[in-house]
Amino acid sequence: MAEIKQISLFVENRPGRTANVAKTLSDAGVNIRALTIAEAGDFGVIRMVVDNPEKGYDVLKENAFTVSMTDVLAVEMKDTPGGLYEIVNTLGESGVNVDYAYAFVTAKAEKAMLILRVDDIAKARDVLSKKGVKMATREEIQAI
Repeated sequence: MAEIKQISLFVENRPGRTANVAKTLSDAGVNIRALTIAEAGDFGVIRMVVDNPEKGYDVLKENAFTVSMTDVLAVEMKDTPGGLYEIVNTLGESGVNVDYAYAFVTAKAEKAMLILRVDDIAKARDVLSKKGVKMATREEIQAI
């Protein structure tokens, strides 16, 4: 299995709320590896991949955050023009819908990582693997 766990939080859109999330995770020794924040009026959704999702989930829940955990794919993407196109085109041609995605470049800048939430994770994993796209494991994400 190549899925990794993503933590999602539903938070009020007000000053200091993101800092509160970050401090809670920091105090628990949980490292954020990738993050995106989407604004939706008075509230927002913070999605993140952390080095220890179970611990991150538990500590956020214990601190009264509205939190959930979701399976996502982390795929290696060429850090060149067209890198994203290769992946999303493969998925689209196979009938897999991308619900949302966010990306980051690794420290070595040799590759980029794309976090994908799709409507059919098993099919996405299969078609991307057949195209030679490498999916990162939890251990690889932790090591970044």
